[in-house]
Amino acid sequence: MEENLYEKLGGEESIQKVVDYFYNDLVLKDDRVNQFFEQTDMEKQRRHQAKFISFALGGPNQYTGQSMAKAHEGMNLQPEHFNAIANHLHDALAHYGVSEADIDQALTKVASLRDDILYK
Repeated sequence: MEENLYEKLGGEESIQKVVDYFYNDLVLKDDRVNQFFEQTDMEKQRRHQAKFISFALGGPNQYTGQSMAKAHEGMNLQPEHFNAIANHLHDALAHYGVSEADIDQALTKVASLRDDILYK
């Protein structure tokens, strides 16, 4: 039986490291998108994001947050914002040695949420 991406990346602990790097070293330092997190409880955000990414990569369904459309309501995110975040996810996964093929698979799942996130 083939491992899913969640298992392949090392499970919950590894996903948490990716999420921490994603926010601390990439997203929050990017002036194109960091303003969307100014009023955000980042500890809560990191927990939700780790659970969401884990589920999206085939791990256990622990995500109990809002739907993507509801979570992004009123933000009016544009394609350049979505693309910046997707690029940061790519870079965070690559930073931890994830192969391009596996990154592409993960980003394909993220891309499937695009319509639920943009222009809300």
